[in-house]
Amino acid sequence: MATHELLNNIQLSLDKKKLVGGVFCDLQKASDCKNLNILLEKKKYYRIRGTAYNLMQSYLDNRYQRTVIKDKNLNKLSSSWEITRHGVPEGSVLGPLLFLIYINDLPITISKIAKSIMCADDTSIIITNDNKVDFRDTLHLTMTEISSWFRSNLLTLNYDKTNFLQFLTKKQNEIQQQVATSNSIITNTSSTKLLGLIIDSTLSCKDHINHLTPKLNKACYVIRTLTFPRSPEILRVVYFSCFHSIMSYGIIVWGNSHYSINISKIQKRIIRIMTNSSRHDTCRLLFDQLRILPLPSQYIYSLLLFVASNKKLFLLNSQIHDINTRHNNNNLQLPSTGLTLGQNGVVYSGCKIYNHLPPQIKNCLNNVALFKSKLKKFLLSYAFYSVDEYYQKNYDYDW
Repeated sequence: MATHELLNNIQLSLDKKKLVGGVFCDLQKASDCKNLNILLEKKKYYRIRGTAYNLMQSYLDNRYQRTVIKDKNLNKLSSSWEITRHGVPEGSVLGPLLFLIYINDLPITISKIAKSIMCADDTSIIITNDNKVDFRDTLHLTMTEISSWFRSNLLTLNYDKTNFLQFLTKKQNEIQQQVATSNSIITNTSSTKLLGLIIDSTLSCKDHINHLTPKLNKACYVIRTLTFPRSPEILRVVYFSCFHSIMSYGIIVWGNSHYSINISKIQKRIIRIMTNSSRHDTCRLLFDQLRILPLPSQYIYSLLLFVASNKKLFLLNSQIHDINTRHNNNNLQLPSTGLTLGQNGVVYSGCKIYNHLPPQIKNCLNNVALFKSKLKKFLLSYAFYSVDEYYQKNYDYDW
């Protein structure tokens, strides 16, 4: 959701012909630097009191730690035990929650000048404005405010991994802007990684797909080494664990990109390896044989499940008006956008693809389990090789 929310904000701003830039912050040792006294005070501020407060205080207080190393002779050397005044135990269930409590008031600090989107210790700041001068001033003010907040809360930005990225349409030119704060310079970049997805300045997803390609080629090699004498069932298990898990991650963001055809070719190659088919054999029947969705169909499936699971982000035509028009009232209202960039986004694409579904599947939207089952059966039956092929299909029987 964090990535989708970020991209949606960027696309809406670009559609309004605004200048858009993002500061992608990375904290140094986020789990180790939280001051326990500040954390406990913030719990009081959020009205965590009584038994709940005492339980968390006892969890954090009176923890000791020491360092153990081995010398050249493999003898253990250790420091003395010291009480822990900073940080929470890593790998704990409470760790992420405590961090969110600690950093929760950061968005309020800059809410009037910028939009912040946070997921665990990944903090992204989106700055928008109509003209270059105000854009630079807002960017400078935002960095001053968040730097002050980090100092007050005893947190430190990792400037080597914190990036500034300006987002552009085809008609916009990059602003030559050097972002500096606390005597440190933030690197300008054309792409950055956010929650496992590589986002570039034009939102083309080219860099992310180039990053996926060698990983998926390695999965092809794994499948090739297991082809004989393994059964099709075992190969499917390996496919879903080694290939599908990588391919499907974030697919609703990049699956409609022009560059996704490169991933589709790799998927077809692995399907031929699994079925011991020649490179000239068509894969459409092979996908059906293995009960695996081609990449475009997987994109449609993942996107529509996103729609079904996040209905609050979408509006039905019937929720806007009660007039019986030629457009089905069970269709989703398409967001207003004049850019191809916005039309390739998750919200617009989700609406458009949903609206083209057979009515029998759309009517199941409120029952996510049934919607998922019928949708999977439908997409396995057709095995669409592109989104355009999906739009061109007419459905003449009940699903």
